[in-house]
Amino acid sequence: MRNDEARLNHMLLTLKERGQRITPQRLAILRVLAPSEGRPSVEEIYNVVVKDFPTTSLATVYKTITLLKELGEVLELEFSQGSNRYDGSKPFPHPHVVCTRCKRIVDPDLESLSAMTAEVSEQTGFKVVNHRLDFYGLCPECQKEKV
Repeated sequence: MRNDEARLNHMLLTLKERGQRITPQRLAILRVLAPSEGRPSVEEIYNVVVKDFPTTSLATVYKTITLLKELGEVLELEFSQGSNRYDGSKPFPHPHVVCTRCKRIVDPDLESLSAMTAEVSEQTGFKVVNHRLDFYGLCPECQKEKV
């Protein structure tokens, strides 16, 4: 089973266990979020879903995202400029690399992140319960473009 299919099934199971209905629109939203390609915004999710379900409202997408956030099934990436983006494939704290030009988001695998979190906790005395680590720069494609 592919990773995005496993995520979709896990998200569906979580909703069912919480007594939530799985409407066709909600399923379509989950199908966009499970792979989270490009870490879509609510508007981008809506634009995909409305093609197959024209009566879907933006409010339906917002409500579903809010529910999934409450259940720990989606990670919200807040940005001061532009729309928030959502990661359903990895709904736990992890680092991101964000292109400042095209807004592409990539998840690097940093083995040192656990050690860094432990070091922060040790140095400050804080019990770290959440974190966000973002790196900003130009992706390889944008580096090739002339400004």
